[in-house]
Amino acid sequence: MTNEGLHKDGLPTMPRVDAVWGSALYQREYQRIEEFERERVFCRHGLRHLLDCARIMWILNLERGLGLGREVVYAAALLHDIGKAQQYETGEPHNVAGERLAREILLALPTAHAFSAEEIDAICTAIRGHRHLRENAESLEQLLYQADKASRACFACPPEVRAACSWGDAKKNLAMRI
Repeated sequence: MTNEGLHKDGLPTMPRVDAVWGSALYQREYQRIEEFERERVFCRHGLRHLLDCARIMWILNLERGLGLGREVVYAAALLHDIGKAQQYETGEPHNVAGERLAREILLALPTAHAFSAEEIDAICTAIRGHRHLRENAESLEQLLYQADKASRACFACPPEVRAACSWGDAKKNLAMRI
């Protein structure tokens, strides 16, 4: 199912992704993340990171001929860190909290902007798996895992900030990727 059309500028619209962004629950959790990360000096989980992930996922999807829908890819990226405030507050891993919150957000969308049950399951599975890739991971899950890591420009961080990062050097992107 797709509700995509074209904007007056000729670019595709994504009304279902817009509905996710406009969700009261999404906005509440997004603002809480912003508040928790206000003083964070490296790798925030704001819109820039979320859109970087979405665009990398979309590129990989096209390059690999996976055939995933644009709105499913963008929704997964937009939602993948939504559990971060819960992690900061309670210690619950953000992928676990995020899966729960994403399902709640997706199920509450108006019928005109609803994702199918299969799409919701794929998005939630991708969110759950974006931190530790499972063996035999689904395509969307693999893309999100890879894009989440590739979106970080560790090579551009000042050395003192890079040293404070919780990622080990083996995980850091010390050269441009994708």
